[in-house]
Amino acid sequence: MELDGELFSDALLWWFAGLYGVVLLVALRLAPWGRLARDGQLHVFLGAIVALIVLWHIRAHLQPGISFHLLGATVITLMFGWSMAIIMASIALLAVCLNAGIGWQGYVVSFLTVALVPITLSQISLVLVRSWLPRQFFVYVLGNGFFTAWLVGYASGYLAMQLLVLSGAYTMAELEVTVMPFFPLMFFPEALVNGWVITLMVVFCPTWVYSFSDEQYIHGK
Repeated sequence: MELDGELFSDALLWWFAGLYGVVLLVALRLAPWGRLARDGQLHVFLGAIVALIVLWHIRAHLQPGISFHLLGATVITLMFGWSMAIIMASIALLAVCLNAGIGWQGYVVSFLTVALVPITLSQISLVLVRSWLPRQFFVYVLGNGFFTAWLVGYASGYLAMQLLVLSGAYTMAELEVTVMPFFPLMFFPEALVNGWVITLMVVFCPTWVYSFSDEQYIHGK
């Protein structure tokens, strides 16, 4: 979910801005830029950013200051890893905010809910699934694609609710009545879209997905 920055105090906004700055610097430093020099990878990187921009323009307004759209964060994390996904989401969110006339306040708040938390959880889930479960094709697409997307969708939604309560704009009782009933309708499609997209890519374009390899997940299984 994206949140209106005007719902938050100046002090909170500056804390969010500082966190965004630190995260972006870390991502820029850790990003494997050399990967983009490989055949076609730069085009995939730029195309994924454009796809995010389009996806994030398709939204529904739930309450004043609250809007919902599909995230796609799990897909870009599986494709490029945490650091590159953070950079991609930052660029896409900037384009969306500029086009919609949203100020920096809304940008730094929404970065937490549509980028940082879902991308970080997607990366953590990838590591845990690799560590705890067999490396098989269906484990990869179901665990890392479908289930992880569903999980990060719910986590992002609950974070947005907690931030709104922290801001004083809404109470948890209000949000439980007006927003939470829509959670299943929001995050089941999130799981389906991310899961199907990553499935199609690992089947037809596995070189686009850094976290997948035929040797690990298909050959000899």
